[in-house]
Amino acid sequence: MPRWRDLPEELDPQVREFASQLRRLVDRSRLSVSAVADRTGYSRSSWERYLNGRLLPPQGAVEALAEVTGANARHLHTMWELAERAWSRAEMRHDHTLEAIQVAEARAALGEFGPAPAVGGNGRGGGAPPKPAKKAAKKAAAQSPAPSPYPMTAPAAGGPQRPKRRNYAGIAAVAGAAALIILGSVVAVTQLGGDDKKTADDPKKSPSASEKKLPNGVKCAGDDCTGKDPEEMACGGMEFANTPDSVAVAGATVEVRYSKSCDAAWARISGATPGDTIRITVQPAGEKAVTRSAAVTSGGTTYTKMVAAADSADAKACVDRTKSGAGKACTGE
Repeated sequence: MPRWRDLPEELDPQVREFASQLRRLVDRSRLSVSAVADRTGYSRSSWERYLNGRLLPPQGAVEALAEVTGANARHLHTMWELAERAWSRAEMRHDHTLEAIQVAEARAALGEFGPAPAVGGNGRGGGAPPKPAKKAAKKAAAQSPAPSPYPMTAPAAGGPQRPKRRNYAGIAAVAGAAALIILGSVVAVTQLGGDDKKTADDPKKSPSASEKKLPNGVKCAGDDCTGKDPEEMACGGMEFANTPDSVAVAGATVEVRYSKSCDAAWARISGATPGDTIRITVQPAGEKAVTRSAAVTSGGTTYTKMVAAADSADAKACVDRTKSGAGKACTGE
């Protein structure tokens, strides 16, 4: 039985080569994955993800592996930088694909209610009717980087089908009855206990790992993640994190990285120089801001520790490159 699983076929060639190089170093050292974890200070589950191409290791893990295996740290770091850039490009393509799919689905859903009546120049109609939203959704889905997981069904032969009539009165009655049941349940819970009411009345509170069912490998959620490394907690990577916002400053890019699985955000910078600093700030409306910072010490990439965030819109990433004469910038400004 082979020691390693096949690497994912969709991996970028640079990432695939880097993961293969890590495997060769481990094989050459004749160490088990558990031994590598013990000697580098990174968990066994993290190294399994790194070596199987499911997650790009942080710079610290790469440096620790080079020391443990006796590899040339400078050459290994060069390979890591190339893989990191390729990984970031793949994440951006993934984010854009999801956005295109969501837009297509939203347009298709709005199209179920039919096109709005046309309005002419006099406000009384007579203008050309707008194109149905479903056609726009089909066009958007066809132009997206990847096909929608919810393909539209073509009409049966014999001509276009008429849209199904919906019993909106019946739907409203059912919705009203459901609302009354839910309201009664909320009143009952409110009357039974005080502590439960406080939690229910706080919509911005991030659930902890004990309150939220986490995906396999993920080790924290919400407040439990604040101050912890996103890679070590398995909150990063394309599987669990995305980039909702970013800003570029003189060749360097700082990103807000957000994981809904972990309900946490952090800042990451690439293309930086030693001395640059980054900061992640999370501030829900009416609450005190929480921040974490990190400085670039070597290479061009680093990231901060995490801060609990129930909504990615509450997170802002900033970079300070004044030491290199490039200035400052923040996302969302």
